[in-house]
This record gives sequence, structure tokens and C-alpha cells, in this order.
Amino acid sequence: MNINWYPGHMKKTIENIESKLKLVDFYIEIIDSRIPISSRNPLLNKVLENKKGLLILNKSDLSEDEQNRKWTDKLSDEHKHVILYNSSKPNGNLIVRESLDLMKDEIEKAKSKGINKGPLRAMIVGIPNSGKSTFINGISKTKSTKTGNRPGITKTDQWIRINPKLHLLDTPGVLWPKFEDEETALNLAFTGAIKDEIMDVETLCLKLIKKLNSIDKNILENRYNISIEGKEPIEIMEEIGAKRGAKLKGNEIDYTKVSNIVLDEFRKGILGKITLERL
Repeated sequence: MNINWYPGHMKKTIENIESKLKLVDFYIEIIDSRIPISSRNPLLNKVLENKKGLLILNKSDLSEDEQNRKWTDKLSDEHKHVILYNSSKPNGNLIVRESLDLMKDEIEKAKSKGINKGPLRAMIVGIPNSGKSTFINGISKTKSTKTGNRPGITKTDQWIRINPKLHLLDTPGVLWPKFEDEETALNLAFTGAIKDEIMDVETLCLKLIKKLNSIDKNILENRYNISIEGKEPIEIMEEIGAKRGAKLKGNEIDYTKVSNIVLDEFRKGILGKITLERL
């Protein structure tokens, strides 16, 4: 399944991020805890390699608790500050506290020279639909940025004042032009980082069904009250369609409707807490 989506504004966003790094003290990278590797943009890693950063494992309410702990431990080996986070339960004090801790050496160095650094300034980066806008709105307690469960909501960068100690520069979500492998591309598509409008959602759903069954056969059986033993993904899709009444004239299965049901219920956590990239 060939998946690619790299609008022109994404190239400009990377260039813009690079040009504005001098305006910030550090960065906050928002990644999806369901896909902690696939949701990290390698172009951003290269651009940000000389800056300190907080890594936010966002959407922790949608991923498995045990996997969350394992990923936090693993990524903490590579990053000084990794925070497991649920943007639907914002904790601005935690973010400010971790930011001050991350930058304590720089703050002390400035203080020793009689310089008051003023508020810390951080750049928010991440892929589309990683939850950046929800994260910012939650900790700033405003509707500073538009939000939505689809990629491409934030179109321009903007400054947001969190409190006297922390200001944030929001940037649009950005992907990269060539994915390393099909698994990375599929993980991004499953979680909604790539617009469904450019996807073959029926094939994507079949791939998701196969992936979910490899993790736990009970996920689909329990949700849709079906038996999947010995069945191919297309047969499972048909079973779900029959249960949900997703049919066309002539009693044929409406595969597009079934696909949208399964993808939507996975993305919203209705199928349960599921981590696609596992340790």
C-alpha cells in the first residue's frame, strides 16, 4: 500500500522552524504514545539536534499502561525529560516545572551574570494530529489554537503565553517526504496523521484489522461480538458490517462505511487502549 502525503506547506514549515530556533530556549516535541517511533519526524530530529527538549508522550489515555511505562523508560535513556501525558487532563504546572528543570543550568548561568532571562520560550513541534493544539489549549486554559481530530488544523506559527514563566511558539504539524517503510506509513495513517481523503480507507481498514488481530484477537471480537478465528480480514470486515447494519441496496456490505466505523473507533479509543508500536 503506497502512502505518501507531503504538501508544500510542510517543506516551508521545516524551513520556518529552522529559521526561528534562535528565538526559543528549547523545544517541546509532542508524539503519539500509540506510535512513539513512527510519530517522530526525522527531519525535526535533525533540525533540533542542538537544542534541549521535552518529549511529550501524548494521548497516553489511548495507549496501554504497561507499554506507556516501557516507552517512557526507553525514551528516557535518550532524552533527559520524557513526560507521559494526556491532553484531555491538562497539567500546566507539570509542564512549567519540567521546563524550568530542563533549563535550570542556563537560568543559573544567566543569574550569575546578573541577567534576568524572563519567561522561558519554547517551540512546540510534532506531526499532524499529534494533539499539539489540544495540549496548548489545555495548559494555557484558552482556545488559543484551533483543534480537531484530523491533520492540518494549525496552519501558521503563533505565540501563546502560558504563565509569566513560560511562553510557547506553536508551529504547524509536519510530516516528511519519504517514509522509511510501509509500517511507519500505516501507523501514521491508522492514527489519523495522514488525511483519510487521500487514502484508500477500505485497504487501510483491512491492514488495521490484521494489525489489531496480531496484538490481541479479543479486541475486535469483544467490541463487535463476532468470532474471528480462522477468518481473513475481509471476512472480519463483512462480519462487522453485518453486525452494524452497514449495507447497501441488495444487502451488500458497505465496505467504506465499515472502514470508517473501525478506523474512527480505534482513533477515539472505543476499541480500548491499544499501542501499535510495542516493546
